[in-house]
Amino acid sequence: MMTGKTTLSAVAAVFLCALGEFTVQSQSNKQPHILFIVADDYGFHDIGYHNSEIKTPNLDKLAGEGVKLENYYVQPICTPTRSQLFSGKYQIHTGLQHGIIWWTQPNGLPLEDPTLADKMKEAGYSTHMVGKWHIGFYKEEYLPTRRGFDSYFGYYGGSEDYYGHNTCSFLERGYCGYDFRDGDKVDYQDKGNYSTHVFAQRAIDVVNSHDPNKPLFLYIAFQAVHSPLEVPEEYTQMYDFIQDKNRRTYAGMVTCMDEAVGNITKAFQDKFMFEDTFMVFTTDNGGQILEGGNNWPLRGWKGSLWDGGMKGVGFVHGNGLTKPGTINTGLMHVTDWYPTLVNLAKGSLNGTKLDGHDQWETISLGKPSQRQEILHNIDPLSNKAGQPLRNASFDNTVRAALRVGDWKIITGNPGNSSWIPPPHMAGKTQISSEAPTKNLWLFNIVVDPEERVDLSGLYPDMVRQMLDRLQAYNVTAVPVRYPEPDPRSNPKLHGGVWGPWET
Repeated sequence: MMTGKTTLSAVAAVFLCALGEFTVQSQSNKQPHILFIVADDYGFHDIGYHNSEIKTPNLDKLAGEGVKLENYYVQPICTPTRSQLFSGKYQIHTGLQHGIIWWTQPNGLPLEDPTLADKMKEAGYSTHMVGKWHIGFYKEEYLPTRRGFDSYFGYYGGSEDYYGHNTCSFLERGYCGYDFRDGDKVDYQDKGNYSTHVFAQRAIDVVNSHDPNKPLFLYIAFQAVHSPLEVPEEYTQMYDFIQDKNRRTYAGMVTCMDEAVGNITKAFQDKFMFEDTFMVFTTDNGGQILEGGNNWPLRGWKGSLWDGGMKGVGFVHGNGLTKPGTINTGLMHVTDWYPTLVNLAKGSLNGTKLDGHDQWETISLGKPSQRQEILHNIDPLSNKAGQPLRNASFDNTVRAALRVGDWKIITGNPGNSSWIPPPHMAGKTQISSEAPTKNLWLFNIVVDPEERVDLSGLYPDMVRQMLDRLQAYNVTAVPVRYPEPDPRSNPKLHGGVWGPWET
């Protein structure tokens, strides 16, 4: 027979155990704050933990405390990555499979489906965006504040100068204007202020004014480190050893962005919100070699279908990770963030038809990836290359790329095919000597991540299987949305400002 003391201890133990289970269950049911940060044109080589000469202490620390995603893919250019993040769909299913959305084009991410921000708001989140939009603004319905965000601060187009916030259309000469908004209103008070600093401060203001008891979704899309190459001189002084001017300025821009990320996460910490925050950091595409970026040792750069154009710098940090401080090599794609984050936020995916997969158990527990393949793209409007294979199911003159398991196929014209090291290693540059008419490559991308050994001649059956799979995707594609420039977009007709022009 137990004594009263023993019985009391046993009861207390049971109570404490139950309390512990209740606490864990309560924490697991709590909606985390979500901080999502995108760097623009950030090269695969250009983060400290990829052995870069560029200093990124804050990013390195956060990644080291979290999970580094080392088999993670985005798209080769800006609009496609952002459209897939916000839709959870491949480009071929939104009509944005060709190029970017230019300032003068009446185009945007289709309105039929809810955006990631819509889903976060539906789940009870306060939703705020800071930075670059670039998925359409020709009508008010396409603006961030109409697509799920409670507040917006940034610019609508694809690029601009960092201080004056002006930009000119690449399609129409003389179409130049100012592009900086606070909500839907033009913001002139930050004209002359460096955008990385301005965006960081606005993000901090959002955090400081937020009620910690309500879940926060904060999306920060930095202008950095996209061209033009501009940064306060104090950030380049530490890089005097870099002789190449573009690379030196770019390095300063990266370090300035790294500092901004550190200041933003500190704001979360000061508000006692960071322990309840799940953070994602990603680039939108590979680095632009001509503007200081670098993707060594990967092949190609921004705009190409080589891994240098779309294998992304990415990591996660914070709430819910059971294996922090690890490297994850599960196959992931930018479309996966949509279902992963909506489910993490206790939201609903009802009514959505997605190409993304919920990768939470892969990220948090290290379980195998939920995906075995990635359609990198099929672009029927790009210039065709070479001659088609006989009796092939898919036209290999069309620009396309597909990853299935360990295999990757590229067809058509993939873009620049060289291996370009950072300038201080310039002696290792290798220019591709392949015939310009070549239009088919097959790689075992796991064994050969630098895409140096084309296996298409050795494995014709695998080539046919991969082409069949491309064709299976191709029959599901919607028509390409790539309209002609609209003269009504000219900022001269709108007070010198880029903004909606069609009602």
